Amino acid sequence: MTKPPAPAMHSPERADGPPGLRALPALSYDTHRALVLGLTFLAYALYHASRKPPSIVKRELARAWPPFADPALLGATDVAFLTSYSLGMFVAGHLGDRLDLRRFLAFGMATSGAAVALFGAGYFLGLHSLAFYVAAQVIAGLLQSTGWPSVVAIVGNWFCGRRRGLIMGVWNAHTSVGNITGSLVAAAMLGYGWGWSFVVPGGLIALGGALVLLFLAPYPQYVGFGPAPIEPVAEESTDGEDSSSSAASGVGKDRRDAVGILKALAIPGVVIFALCLFFAKLVAYTFLYWLPFYLSQTAIGGEHMSAASAGYLSVLFDVGGIIGGILAGFISDQLNARATTAAVFMYLAIPSLFLFHAYGSISKATNIGLMMISGLFVNGPYALITTAVSADLGTHKSLKGDSRALATVTAIIDGTGSLGAALGPFLTGFISRRGWDSVFVMLALCAFVAAVLLSSHVKIEIPQIIEKWRNRSTNMRNGNEDSDVQPLLVEES
Repeated sequence: MTKPPAPAMHSPERADGPPGLRALPALSYDTHRALVLGLTFLAYALYHASRKPPSIVKRELARAWPPFADPALLGATDVAFLTSYSLGMFVAGHLGDRLDLRRFLAFGMATSGAAVALFGAGYFLGLHSLAFYVAAQVIAGLLQSTGWPSVVAIVGNWFCGRRRGLIMGVWNAHTSVGNITGSLVAAAMLGYGWGWSFVVPGGLIALGGALVLLFLAPYPQYVGFGPAPIEPVAEESTDGEDSSSSAASGVGKDRRDAVGILKALAIPGVVIFALCLFFAKLVAYTFLYWLPFYLSQTAIGGEHMSAASAGYLSVLFDVGGIIGGILAGFISDQLNARATTAAVFMYLAIPSLFLFHAYGSISKATNIGLMMISGLFVNGPYALITTAVSADLGTHKSLKGDSRALATVTAIIDGTGSLGAALGPFLTGFISRRGWDSVFVMLALCAFVAAVLLSSHVKIEIPQIIEKWRNRSTNMRNGNEDSDVQPLLVEES
């Protein structure tokens, strides 16, 4: 499949396009795509960074800030955030397919920053009301739901084709980069008072929103280009229209017709992957919210560490997650098997979780190694489903090319997953009273269910994988090694 050339000339930009870009010289198509990747990466990294403070300050709150002496109450604030986040996701996805994504995303980032800072304001105001902190988390969850459907839809508008898994796997490192940054910032601010651990990340995401408003082009048409000059996953163009004419005809259009939630649910695979993500995200978010607390409660090498040190150490779980997301995307591209890749990773997560719990206390080196392996297998499928799978399904061939459902499909899948993300930390607050053994049994069971849910898709993919590699072996024996080097790139030619 030959990639069509990008437009040679820069068409006039929309009057309502990004004001920062209008002040710059004309940029090439590839430069715009790089800018979109960079800005959406930064935006969602800041979203995740602003979610880390609760996990970092848990021990400090439990030690000296009533009413949080009971871990179950800490879990209540987590579930308040994640429940409102998951419910808000369905609304945000529906709006994202209908509103200007640049303004919608910038609004979400600015108001999310204010909501995160609101929780920290409780420290400065000396508030000890559980209702205040639960309300702050509910508001934050609703506002943070604007982020994920928006960034996935924007990247999907600019990047299509069969390398989507690898591209989005690398891009999805923003989740772990944000977690790492948020952990480091919140831990560093903890010494000045736990309120600053919220105020500073809140300010950073608000500043990021200003950059999005000034420089992010959510659609190629906004900066004088037509649809991305790569054949879409759903269907390829057959009318011979070149990119320049597409640009000219598309400048006045924001996007194709959006679809409703019911039609998006009817797309094959959406429900199954959404249910899988429910359990996969339950495991991932339990680590996100409780890992620093778990580390601070565990004697590693015979010594307990401070809350700040546990926060710093916990970032290595996300380092493993970065590797896992990239690896899962690459493997799924090569095998053309998203479900099989995700299922294998979830099955391998089960022994890695038990090994981390059983042997992670031997020494810090052992803890680091097993934690990173756990992060790789836990976050790999979570990243794959929320990025490449969601983007693939949002441009599914059943839509017949006449509508787009990227934000809506993304919201359905990640919104369902976020219900699991709300349940995991909430249950952990209660189950941890019986000991951490019970918590890890729960996580292993959830990983198993996530993998089993994909069985019907795996059964379809495995024969295709076997056939694909048989064909490759035959070609190599016949001395035709190059004919199938990139089979996934020529499959739809």
